[in-house]
Amino acid sequence: MIGLSNIEKRFGDNLVLKGVTVTIAEGSVTALVGPSGGGKSTLLRCINLLEIPTSGTVRIGDETLEFHPGGRVPARDIQRLRLQTGMVFQNFQLFPHRTAIENVMEGLVTVLKWAPERARERALALLEKVGMAHKADAWPATLSGGQQQRVAIARALAPSPKVLLCDEPTSALDPELAQEVVDVLGKLASEGTTMVMATHDLRLASKIAKEVVFLDAGVVV
Repeated sequence: MIGLSNIEKRFGDNLVLKGVTVTIAEGSVTALVGPSGGGKSTLLRCINLLEIPTSGTVRIGDETLEFHPGGRVPARDIQRLRLQTGMVFQNFQLFPHRTAIENVMEGLVTVLKWAPERARERALALLEKVGMAHKADAWPATLSGGQQQRVAIARALAPSPKVLLCDEPTSALDPELAQEVVDVLGKLASEGTTMVMATHDLRLASKIAKEVVFLDAGVVV
């Protein structure tokens, strides 16, 4: 289970999140929706601490961190919680100098210290899951946006995270290519993958999400 309790986030004098509390059940898919600037992407990034909350509590499974204004959380504690998550970015963020399969392997080998052979086997299985095994040795620049995002999803799933976080996963794609990504995320949802996604794409939210959290001006409406 994921628990966010009284999350506040300030950027200077701008209070972006105003005491947000959300609980996300294991195996559920939650869509964070709302107008631009409402705080949905910031809240998503507070889950894996790409944005450090000004105050509040973040819990993922057995890992819990509390934040206080002016306080500092040890980097090792942040890393321990972050390892419980996988992140899919709006603009894919693949390494351009790595092939598709090398992108999926990278975190397993570099961070988790897996043997390359084991990492390659895991990466190939995930590329198969997202329909990209036939492009395992392709460079990102040769792939369509939809294909790059599917590789990015495989990369995020590689370490078996407790939750998959998706930040506007279809917004950079044409409708036809976006459908490829919607189909893959729908398959993962049907398999019981816990997901939280910030999105403007109501088609994606309506097809996949079991719960919807509407954020406006930094509060849950």
